[in-house]
Amino acid sequence: MKKHYSLFFLLFILQLVGCSGSGVNFQAGKKNDLRAPAYPLITIDPYTSAWSFTNNLYDDPVRHWTGKKFPLIGAIRVDGKAYRFMGKEDVALKTILPTAIREKWDALYTEKEPASGWLSKDFNDASWKAGKAAFGTSEMSNLSTPWESSDIWVRRSFDLPDDNYSAQTIILEYSHDDVFELYVNGIEVVNTGNTWKNNVLVELPAKVVATLKSGKNTIAAHCHNTVGGAYVDFGLYKKEDKGSNFDLVAVQKSANVLPTQTYYTFECGPVQLDMIFTSPLLLDDLDLMSTPVNYISYQVQSLDGKEHDVQVYMEATPHWAIDNEGQPVSYEKEERNGITYLKTGTLEQSVLAKKGDDVRIDWGYFYLATPDNAGNVEMGIGDYHKMKKDFISVGKFAVKAFNPDVTPESETMNALVYTRDLGNVQSPVSGYIMLGYDDLYSIQYFKDNRMAYWKHNGKFDIYDVFEKAVKTYASVMQRCEQFDIRMMNDAEKAGGKKYAELCALAYRQAVAAHKLVEDKEGNLLFFSKENFSNGSIGTVDITYPSAPLFLLYNPELLKGMLNPIFYYSESGQWNKPFAAHDVGTYPLANGQTYGGDMPVEECGNVLILTTAIAQREGDAEYAKKHWEVLTVWVNYLLKEGLDPENQLCTDDFAGHFAHNTNLSIKAIMGIAGYGKLAEMLGEKEVADKYINAAREMAGKWVDMANDGDHYRLTFDQPGTWSQKYNLVWDKMFGMDIFPKEVATTEMAYYLTKQNDYGLPLDSRKTYTKSDWILWSACLTNNINDFNSLLDPVYKYANETTTRMPLSDWHETTNGNSVGFRARSVVGGYFMKMLEQEMMKEFSSM
Repeated sequence: MKKHYSLFFLLFILQLVGCSGSGVNFQAGKKNDLRAPAYPLITIDPYTSAWSFTNNLYDDPVRHWTGKKFPLIGAIRVDGKAYRFMGKEDVALKTILPTAIREKWDALYTEKEPASGWLSKDFNDASWKAGKAAFGTSEMSNLSTPWESSDIWVRRSFDLPDDNYSAQTIILEYSHDDVFELYVNGIEVVNTGNTWKNNVLVELPAKVVATLKSGKNTIAAHCHNTVGGAYVDFGLYKKEDKGSNFDLVAVQKSANVLPTQTYYTFECGPVQLDMIFTSPLLLDDLDLMSTPVNYISYQVQSLDGKEHDVQVYMEATPHWAIDNEGQPVSYEKEERNGITYLKTGTLEQSVLAKKGDDVRIDWGYFYLATPDNAGNVEMGIGDYHKMKKDFISVGKFAVKAFNPDVTPESETMNALVYTRDLGNVQSPVSGYIMLGYDDLYSIQYFKDNRMAYWKHNGKFDIYDVFEKAVKTYASVMQRCEQFDIRMMNDAEKAGGKKYAELCALAYRQAVAAHKLVEDKEGNLLFFSKENFSNGSIGTVDITYPSAPLFLLYNPELLKGMLNPIFYYSESGQWNKPFAAHDVGTYPLANGQTYGGDMPVEECGNVLILTTAIAQREGDAEYAKKHWEVLTVWVNYLLKEGLDPENQLCTDDFAGHFAHNTNLSIKAIMGIAGYGKLAEMLGEKEVADKYINAAREMAGKWVDMANDGDHYRLTFDQPGTWSQKYNLVWDKMFGMDIFPKEVATTEMAYYLTKQNDYGLPLDSRKTYTKSDWILWSACLTNNINDFNSLLDPVYKYANETTTRMPLSDWHETTNGNSVGFRARSVVGGYFMKMLEQEMMKEFSSM
C-alpha cells in the first residue's frame, strides 16, 4: 500500500503553532459540526468503553455503551468556586425500598394481561403468583424469577412507618428491558417507550410523594419485551444532603468529535478549560492500538487577563471493574517509577467466566494514573461524598486512609480521586491523567486463554505500558492529531464535509468494538463483539460490513477477523460445507453459538473479503493459504447461490425468506471474487471457469429480478424492492459482472423511496441500516447520488433523540433507533473512502 504522509506532516507542523507548553494542541485541527448521538470518551475495547450520552458533558453520568454508569466526575475550583464540567455525581441516598442488587425483594406478578385497575394500590391481586426480584430472562444479572413471555405485570406492596415524606425528596430507581410503565399508588411515573435502561434515577413528583402514607402503598409496573433479553427491577430512596454535590456547572462552549480524539471547551467563571479525550487507535501500530490506556488532557487559562487561583478534580469509581453493583472490590494505591496508580477490581477475579451481550468485565483491574512530575498533585481513595465535600471547601481532599470493605453500591462507596493545585493561573497550564484496564486474559480461543496482543504472551505488563504512555505522551498526541487531520481531509475529499464528520464519529466505535490477540502460532485474531445484538464473537456478517475501514488502513486486521473462521473449518471442528456464522459468544471463542446458519451469506462474505484483501495487497497469498476451504465454499455458492432457499442473511432481524435477490448478488460476487483470486494465482483455467459462471448467473439474475424500473426484493415477488448494497463489490473489483444499468436503475429508484431520515432497507418496513445506505450510495459514480443518500443519514445522526453510541438500525420516518448500538459495522461508512483508494489502484495498473 502506498502512503502519502509528507503533505499531512507539513500541515501538522503548522498546526503546532499556538500549542501549550506541553506540546499538545488543545485546539482541534478540524471542526466537526455533527451533534453526536453520544460522544466517545474512553474507547479501548468492548468492555472498557465510556461515552457521554448528552450534548453537555456534565448533563448526565458518563456511561458504558450498554447504558450502565461508568462514572467519571470532573470539577474545577476557581477562586473558591467549584464548577462541574464532566459527569454527574450520585446523590446521597438512604434506602426505603432496595433494588434487587441489595435485596431480592418480594412481589406479586402475572404474565397474563390483568383486569383494569391493576395499577391501583387497592386492586385485588390475590390470584397473582408470588416471586422475588429481579424478574427477567436467564442471562440477566441479579435474576431471581425467570420471565420468558412477552409481558409481565409486577406489584410491590409495602408498608411505611409514618407519613413524614411530604417534605422529603424521594427518588425512584428502575431498570427495564424493554417497554416499561410504572405507577406509584396508581399515578404514572414512568413510561419509556421501546428502549432498555439500567439504574435510572428519577425524582418523584410532589403529587406522588403526597400519596406515600403510613400503611399500605403499592408500586405497579408493566414491561413488554420486544426482542432479546427482558428485565424488571425497581426501588425507592430518600435523598440526603451531604454537601458533596457540584451544583454549579461550567458552561460548555463546544464539543468536537474527531477520529481518535474528542475535544471540549468550557467557560468556568473567569477561566477557560479545554479537554481532550484521546484513544490512540492508530491501525498501523498494533502495539499502540491494542494498548489499554487512554489519556484525558486538560488546559486552563485566564479569560480576563488576570490571575486566578485554580484547582482541578477528577475521579472514577469501581464501576469500571464490575459487571453489576454489589460485587465486592479491592482498592490499592501504588507508586512505581515516577507514576502514581489508583487501582480497583473485584475480589472474586473469575477470569473469562462470563459471556454475553449486556455484560461488563469483572476480572482484571482498572487504573487511574498520572506521572509525578506535574507538581501539586494528590492521588487518593476515599469516601465518595467526603472527597467531593473536601474539594468544594478547600480545593483538596483530607483523606489519608480509606475503608477497603465498601462495595460500589454502598451508600458510602469509595472513589478514586486525582486533584491538582494549579496555583495562580493566567497563561495556559496543562496536564493529563491516564485511564487503563489490565484484563489479565482477554479471549478464550478454543479452550485456550489468550492475553491481549500488547502483552506479547506475558513479556510486558500493565506498568510497562503505562510507563511507555508517559514517555510517549507528546508524540502520541501529535500522531493522533496528525491522523485525525489526514483522515478528515481524505474523507472530505471523497464524499464531502458531512461524510467526513460521520466517519469521524464512526471510527473509534468501529475499532473499539474489537479485541486484538494472537493464537499460539502468532497469527492475529481480531475479534468483534456483536454489541447490543446477541453478544456473538467473530461474527462473519459483522466483519463484512465493518471491513471497509480495515481494508483502508490495515488489511492485516481484516485477516485477523477471518482467521478464526478459517481455523474453525480447517481444524475440522466445523464440518459443514459453508462458512460458520460466528465462533462463540464474547469473550469465549470456542465454536458457533448462534442458533441458525447463514450458508450463502457467510460463504459470500468470506470470499468477497478475501478477494478485497488480495486486491489491496496486490497478491493472493492469503487466499492461497486457505484455498482448499475457499474452494468448498465457492462450490457451495455455485450450487445454492443464484436463487437462495429460505434462510437468514445478515439482516436477520427481518427474518427468514427465500429467493433473496441481494443475497444472490453476494453469492455471484463471491464466485467472481474466487475467479479473480485464481487469476492472481496464475490459475487461468480455474479463473475463467468461475468468472464466466458468475457472469452467466448475473445474466440470469437480471432476467429473474427485473421489475421494470427497479429490481425486486425476491425473485418471486413483483412490486417489491430492496437496497442492493452487495452490488458495490462489482464496482470495487472492476469486474463488470453485472450490467452497469443495474446500478443506475436501482439508484434512480432509491431516490424516489427516501424518507426524512434515510432510505428504507427494503419494501417490507420503513426502518433501515445506515451502513448499507452508505454502501448503496457508492453504486454509481455520481457524487450527487452519493450525497442524496448520505444527507438523510447525517440528519439522523445529528437529530436522533435516541441518545446512545451510534445505532446502525434506525427508523427512517422519525430517526429513532430500532435496535443495536455501539457496533463495529459503522466501519462500513468508510466504503466511499475505500472506493477512492481502489479506484486509484486501478488507474495505476
